[in-house]
Amino acid sequence: MQQILQQAQKMQQQLVAAQQELAEAEVTGTSGGGLVTATVTGSGELKALSIDPQAVDPDDTETLADLVVAAVRDANAKAQKLAADKMGPLAGGLGGDLSNLGLPGF
Repeated sequence: MQQILQQAQKMQQQLVAAQQELAEAEVTGTSGGGLVTATVTGSGELKALSIDPQAVDPDDTETLADLVVAAVRDANAKAQKLAADKMGPLAGGLGGDLSNLGLPGF
């Protein structure tokens, strides 16, 4: 029983460390061939948004809005993959269910 508790404590420490790494990691998504760039953390928080002036057409704001949405979605997809890559090995020891951890994509 002692060994199981020690193993569970070790897994918990690994989980906390992986969550911290995700919170600090940043991934970038783009759209429009790089006209719009979004940066999110590994936990899904939008940190930065960059819009190339060429993407700004006062007569066509819908296209710009679509580019922003696409860039954020791309960045979030990359953040979810990063989370899956970091948390995946730990999921085996937790029964494979990460849905209660509040992480994106789980």
